[in-house]
Amino acid sequence: MSLTLAGKTAVVTGAGSGIGRATAQAFADRGANVLAVGRCREKLSATAQGRPAIIPLAADVTDKASPDKVIDTALETFGGINALVHGAGMLRRTPLGTISADEFDRFMAVNLRAPLLLTQAALQPLARSGGTIINISASFGQRGWPELSLYGATKAGLDFFTRAWAGELADYGIRVVSVAPGPIETPILENNALDDYAVAAIHRLQELLPLSRVGTAEEVAWWIVNFAESFAAYTTGVVLPVDGGYSAV
Repeated sequence: MSLTLAGKTAVVTGAGSGIGRATAQAFADRGANVLAVGRCREKLSATAQGRPAIIPLAADVTDKASPDKVIDTALETFGGINALVHGAGMLRRTPLGTISADEFDRFMAVNLRAPLLLTQAALQPLARSGGTIINISASFGQRGWPELSLYGATKAGLDFFTRAWAGELADYGIRVVSVAPGPIETPILENNALDDYAVAAIHRLQELLPLSRVGTAEEVAWWIVNFAESFAAYTTGVVLPVDGGYSAV
C-alpha cells in the first residue's frame, strides 16, 4: 500500500477494537503516526501489534483531564496532529420507560461531550496543520430505531456538530466530516451492550439492505482514512453513510 500519509499524525479514540482499531491500523498502513486512545491497555497493545507507528494511550475519554492528556501526548510524541478521529462510542438498548438520568448523562458524556472537549483541545494543532476532524456517527442517527433512542440521538447530535463545526472552522483551514456506519460486524455486538434479541435484529437488517450483508470495520476505516488524504481537501461538512444502502431504502 502506498504510504500517502507518511509524516502525518492521527489521533484515534476508541482504538481498542472494532472500527477504531481498524482505523488506527489503516492510518499506520498508509504511513501515518497514530496515537491510539482507549480504556483497555491490553486491547490497545493488540491494535498496535506489528505496527510500530501506533502508540497506545490508555485513557477514559470522559475523564476531565483526558483532552489535555491526549493532545499533549500527541504533540510531545509526534510534534503535531493532522487528523482527529472520534471513534469512542457507547451503544446500549434504552427502552423508553427504563432510562435513568445517570444513563442519559453517561451517553452524553461518551458520545457528545468527549468529542466536543477533545476537539476544543486539538484546535490549535489542527489549525497549524490544516487538519481534519472525522466523527464516527451512525446511520441509526439518521433514521429511527426502536429502543436505541439515546444512541441515535447522540449520533444525530454528532452529525450536527460536523455541519456546525465545518462552517465555524473553515477559516482556520480545518475540515470536519462524519462517517455514519450502518450494521457493522464489530465486538460491540458481542460485549453485552446488546442482548441476543437486539443482535439478531441487527443481523436481520441485512435482509433489507440493498447490499444484503453486514459490513466490516475495515470497510468503514477505508473511508475514514481517505477523508484525511490531501485529495479530499474540498470536502467538509458532509455526513457519509457507509451502511450497505440502509439510509437509502
